Amino acid sequence: MDSTTLPDYKQMTPEVRERLDRIARRPVILEGKNVFKSFPTTGGGEQTVLKDISFQVHSREFLSIIGPSGCGKSTLIRILAGLESVSSGEILLDGKPVVEPGAERGMVFQKYTLFPWLSVCQNVMFGLESIGKDRDTAENVALQWLDIIGLGKYADYYPNQLSGGMQQRVAIARALAPQPRVLLMDEPFGALDAQTRTQMQNYLLEVWRNIDITIIFVTHDLDEAVYLSDRILALKANPGAEKPDRRTRSRPAATDRTPHAGSCGISSGRGTVPHRLPSGWRRLSASGVRSARSGPSSPVYGPCVDAEAGRASPSCHHRHHAGNPVDPDSL
Repeated sequence: MDSTTLPDYKQMTPEVRERLDRIARRPVILEGKNVFKSFPTTGGGEQTVLKDISFQVHSREFLSIIGPSGCGKSTLIRILAGLESVSSGEILLDGKPVVEPGAERGMVFQKYTLFPWLSVCQNVMFGLESIGKDRDTAENVALQWLDIIGLGKYADYYPNQLSGGMQQRVAIARALAPQPRVLLMDEPFGALDAQTRTQMQNYLLEVWRNIDITIIFVTHDLDEAVYLSDRILALKANPGAEKPDRRTRSRPAATDRTPHAGSCGISSGRGTVPHRLPSGWRRLSASGVRSARSGPSSPVYGPCVDAEAGRASPSCHHRHHAGNPVDPDSL
């Protein structure tokens, strides 16, 4: 291949294939089986918006759903959240049908959905109190999350006093505070300006690298999907039906686009990861794995990615805290 020939975008390097094959060996956490969704029309008929959608999402995977307007992306993620029901087929979480909202799934919407009559801290507390946490515990966890997202000093502010990016950071903290297993995001950065959107993408990856969570992310922006995702589920419209899923390159591990120092509430003085997580969360770490910002024996708080090698690290898992060997296939 001469210097003017572009590489075949369909070809994966061995390192990327290895990482994606490792993801495929993880347990399936969420699954859609032959999902159909129709809505009644004014003429007495039905309009099918989702047709025979089947997919699997593995533990700690970052899956993006893309497609043209009207293909049913938002309908699908609302079904995953339990906010809509299927017309036929089923959605399974750990093998159990999803029929209603649950604390094991957090949701972040495109529109700013903070409660305007509640303060920033009270908004983050809302989900915690709804699952039975007492007020003191909820407030303590909420304040920890606000500190992590860089909005600790805004705890007593109200949503209308925050910028759009700040509001979405609060919405993400509110969704994560109850410790869901799956985070569902419906075009959460669509209303943000380009610079804030880039910062929020990096912020989301930094949060995801630190905690044990699976993310399903709806977007119409292919560049955003490729940058964030392990895998892409592409839908076509009229009705929404799946195309073969797309495996993307290995995640850039913050080497392609690094946030500006101090942006997105990530302190430049402490690198790009928070040193404290709220109570109950397990930090993912790997002793002895080098990254772009760590020394030879420094911990790497990542999703099993070695930033220098550009591939998955076989030693990255929370059980490594105890010094136990880790099976790479469990990552």
